[in-house]
Amino acid sequence: MRGTGEHARLLSKQLLRRVESADLTAVPEVRHALRELLSHWRQRESAEVAELLTSELVTNALVHTEYGAVVKATVADSQLRVEVRDFVDAPPTPSAPTQDDGTHGRGLVLVEGLADAWGVRSQGLGKMVWFELNGETA
Repeated sequence: MRGTGEHARLLSKQLLRRVESADLTAVPEVRHALRELLSHWRQRESAEVAELLTSELVTNALVHTEYGAVVKATVADSQLRVEVRDFVDAPPTPSAPTQDDGTHGRGLVLVEGLADAWGVRSQGLGKMVWFELNGETA
């Protein structure tokens, strides 16, 4: 683990992690922790999609907010739910990137296209962006 503000734990098929603002090194660390959580999940192809979508949501939270985020992943049977909570009220909006955006602007479009379900929920101070995978690739 890095820094004093990060906490990670694996509790019976659950990952809970705090990532600090602007710490993009947290993105591969969260992917690794999720990979470990899903290492015994029967849904290998869905696990790869889960890593990609989690990376996109964590990156969005770190790039577009100033207060870090909390990542929670829960796996039960064939379903996975990942939640990324940040502390900024402005809702994210999926939009197709323009050609000159390079690799930027694709995160929520990927989530929208690959997740079985996804959404945004207000959390009082901030919001939670979540997605679910039902164990089959979309």
